[in-house]
Amino acid sequence: MALPPAAAIGPAVLEGWMGRMLRQGQRAGARGEVPVAAVVLDERGRCIGWGTNRRENDGDPLGHAELVALGQAARLRGDWRFNGCTLVVSLEPCPMCAGALVQARMGTVVFGATDAKRGALGSCLNLASHASAHHRMAVIGGVLAVPAAAQLIGWFSRRREKPATPFQTS
Repeated sequence: MALPPAAAIGPAVLEGWMGRMLRQGQRAGARGEVPVAAVVLDERGRCIGWGTNRRENDGDPLGHAELVALGQAARLRGDWRFNGCTLVVSLEPCPMCAGALVQARMGTVVFGATDAKRGALGSCLNLASHASAHHRMAVIGGVLAVPAAAQLIGWFSRRREKPATPFQTS
């Protein structure tokens, strides 16, 4: 994988972090969350914040892994700007998360599986290079894409196999 100039962290390190995010995503899936996990790495490749999806467990529409990780990293740094940092996430960010990453001035975003329905860093739209974006961030997609996609496909398949209860709406 060729890294853009903004990415100071090597491919082996990024793949290592993505593998960790897949394991964290698996744990989130076991708790009933969509199995997505994210980590914010500082300029030297150290974890300064991480998170998994928390929407179901917290009843929070903002409980996406990227936002959880970003909030934790901002509290730790005491700053909301992440120019030299890298976010590694197992699924391509949605428009809400991609917008937050632009607003946070994230240096680089690395994701695993693409999201053909809601991906906002290249699949459906690309907020990183949109004319309205005041900040440009590097985007690296497809890191461990096959296992990342397989994890999501498997989780959704198992979830849909469960018998409906009287309280389900779909």
